[in-house]
Amino acid sequence: MQAHTSPSAHLHEHRDGDAHYKHYTVQRSQSVLAWSLVLTLGFAVVEVVTGFMSNSLALISDAGHMVTDAAALGLALLAQLIAKRPPSARHSFGFGRAEALAAFVNSLVLLVLVSWIGYEAISRFSQPEQVHGATVFVVAGLGLVINLVLAWMLSRGDSNMNTRAALVNVLGDLLGSVAALVSGAVIYYTGWMQIDPLLSLFVALLILKSTVSVLRESYHFLMGGVPEQIDYLKVGADLEQLDGICSVHDLHVWDMSPGQPALIGHVEIVNLERWPEILHNIKAMLLEKHGIDHITLQAEVAPPGDA
Repeated sequence: MQAHTSPSAHLHEHRDGDAHYKHYTVQRSQSVLAWSLVLTLGFAVVEVVTGFMSNSLALISDAGHMVTDAAALGLALLAQLIAKRPPSARHSFGFGRAEALAAFVNSLVLLVLVSWIGYEAISRFSQPEQVHGATVFVVAGLGLVINLVLAWMLSRGDSNMNTRAALVNVLGDLLGSVAALVSGAVIYYTGWMQIDPLLSLFVALLILKSTVSVLRESYHFLMGGVPEQIDYLKVGADLEQLDGICSVHDLHVWDMSPGQPALIGHVEIVNLERWPEILHNIKAMLLEKHGIDHITLQAEVAPPGDA
């Protein structure tokens, strides 16, 4: 008999004919997130110090975003490490949802940051503060280079909800660096201090748009919503059109982890002896038409009136 790594391992295993999804993501690499975290955290310290020294809201907001970004990348990295853990006796679905949870938390933190930037920017419109444009320009230029490197690294990494949330943060940093760069140049050459809060507010609105998108996607997943690419009503209709099926009820479709849809339901058929054949046809149809691989169905004898 094959040795198992845990007492419940044989209960979680998938055999011939079962879904290919194993409830954990062994193949996912954490190197991109790890290097992104090191670069972000290192430069965040530089920007925080110089931001307060130069008294620039654009630079302070970018610095605050970098600090938040470092925390977000750390959370994303932790979530991917957790998601690699196999199912256990207490967590039979594994830990794939940790990535969506991290994306959701990161988005909430970004909403708080955007609110603070907006408040500070509006306050500075009426009471402009002196800003050291040259310092802002130099530091923002360095930040722009670092954020371009980070965006390139994350865009070439694994595509999943968690990484996309981290990429949104980095793109927000990229916009913040551009805004701070322009702000420093305008203040240095013209002395117009209102450009600082104006550009900060503009970047905050752009960050808000991307954040809401990730927040909506992660919330929908955590609430067990039907995956965006799947038409729930069409799934039910396609099932009922298969030969031998009278009706379908108690049907549920959701993502066990991002990009891994599952389906459970009850199928009423006339002849239970045909169930193996019908089940084979169901699996083939759901995989081909809807991309659903993880299926659990209960066959029931249809009432005489429905046959």
